Amino acid sequence: QERLVESGGGSVQAGESLRLSCSAFQYDGDYSSSCLGWFRQAPGKERERVATVQIGGPSRYVANSVAGRATISQDSAKKTLYLQMNNLKPEDTAMYYCAASPIQAARCVPLLGAPKEGDFPYWGQGTQVTVSS
Repeated sequence: QERLVESGGGSVQAGESLRLSCSAFQYDGDYSSSCLGWFRQAPGKERERVATVQIGGPSRYVANSVAGRATISQDSAKKTLYLQMNNLKPEDTAMYYCAASPIQAARCVPLLGAPKEGDFPYWGQGTQVTVSS
């Protein structure tokens, strides 16, 4: 039984938008205090962090590669994480993964640097985003 289930991926043209969703309804951890995030991996490349959020906190981490085009949000009542991606580019083509962790805000949304992939023990199966030019 999957703890994290992504949806919303698809094939779009450059400049279009997508909203990815991640249902954490079966997540075993305490959702209200968890760190949730989106990562992506393009073919032949390492997985990279896209955005993270500490549930219940105000801060967000958003990678420079998507800054200004991506918004991470969540709905506690639905235990669902979202990633709104606008003005998609071909370089955004990747498998997008949802991840969850019990880490606290200092590591989820660090003041310096970026969240560490190794801090996230729970992962979904991914949803594919393909952007054509």
